[in-house]
Amino acid sequence: MKNEFRKGFYFKQYQAPFQSPFDRLFEVFKELIIHTSGDFDEAIDWLRELDIEYKLTDSSYTIDDFIEDLKKKGYIREELKEDGSSETSITAKTERAIRQQALDQIFGNLKRSGNGNHKSKHSGNGDEHSGELREFHFGDALEQISLTESLRNAQINNGVGDFQLTEKDLVVEETQFKSQMSTVLMIDISHSMILYGEDRITPAKKVAMALAELITTRYPKDTLDILVFGNDAWTIAISDLPYLKVGPYHTNTVAGLQLAMDLLRRKRNTNKQIFMITDGKPSCVREKDGDYYMNSNGLDEYIVNKCYSQAQQARKLHIPITTFMIANDPYLQKFVNRFTEENQGKAFYTGLKGLGEMIFEDYETNRKKRIK
Repeated sequence: MKNEFRKGFYFKQYQAPFQSPFDRLFEVFKELIIHTSGDFDEAIDWLRELDIEYKLTDSSYTIDDFIEDLKKKGYIREELKEDGSSETSITAKTERAIRQQALDQIFGNLKRSGNGNHKSKHSGNGDEHSGELREFHFGDALEQISLTESLRNAQINNGVGDFQLTEKDLVVEETQFKSQMSTVLMIDISHSMILYGEDRITPAKKVAMALAELITTRYPKDTLDILVFGNDAWTIAISDLPYLKVGPYHTNTVAGLQLAMDLLRRKRNTNKQIFMITDGKPSCVREKDGDYYMNSNGLDEYIVNKCYSQAQQARKLHIPITTFMIANDPYLQKFVNRFTEENQGKAFYTGLKGLGEMIFEDYETNRKKRIK
């Protein structure tokens, strides 16, 4: 047998795709700007340190050249401070690039599937063809009629010589509704998110940015609100995510849940859900008089019972809560188990690795079913 007829695999040494010096540094810079919460000067200082250790640049293209290219390409700008001095900050173009990188890193498997909105299990007068055929019924839209199949039926039923198309010959193609999802993502920014030498807020930010980019590009009919909770809870814009920092806060889970449900009450979508990323126990509630009740010693019965009440309230509103618990303390897992049971939601006990994949899979699963 001649060599040209042989089939199989040919292996050769991997060669990385070509990247310009700017592109190579920009990949590193985007990671650093997330870790520094949008602080350009600190990110560049880190980049210079990495350059010294790993020889990222040479005399033909330096870090200073990279900074000049960032300016020319519109990724950074000079801003005047109140004291008259200037500072360098990133632009909206950089923020979008960071979200896109987060999407590629966390939800990269999306590239294998086509774009489009998710499908519900309910067929009828929808807006996406399912490929399934049925008999024509009075009231069906004319555009639903499958012309090819209907003509085929007419030929079979009436013959070619005396061709006629009757109502009995008509078939229509089923369609499915593209259901829409409203999601609130809650991010814990209490001080424990950076305790014990582990940076937990940066992965949470990256997941939020990836989810935001996913929804705005692949599911534009869906809505995503992002809120953070410490002593209190407040909403943030997608553009605020790179600058998000942990504060000297306790964990007011109740305030976060109340705000999340308020946001979802205003949505017209039938499908609603809450994702909560947290690593600590609830340790704070705000009383009606405005005072804070705080207790960081173990699980305070008064505080956790208020959390359970919020879980029950969300259940009455048909809003499932999925908790992503970045902790493995048995007593905290016991609390989350009870909280999840009260809501009839779901809980994942996870480290930081794989957090994004789990949120994506759960988001996709929930979008494919009608939440009642």
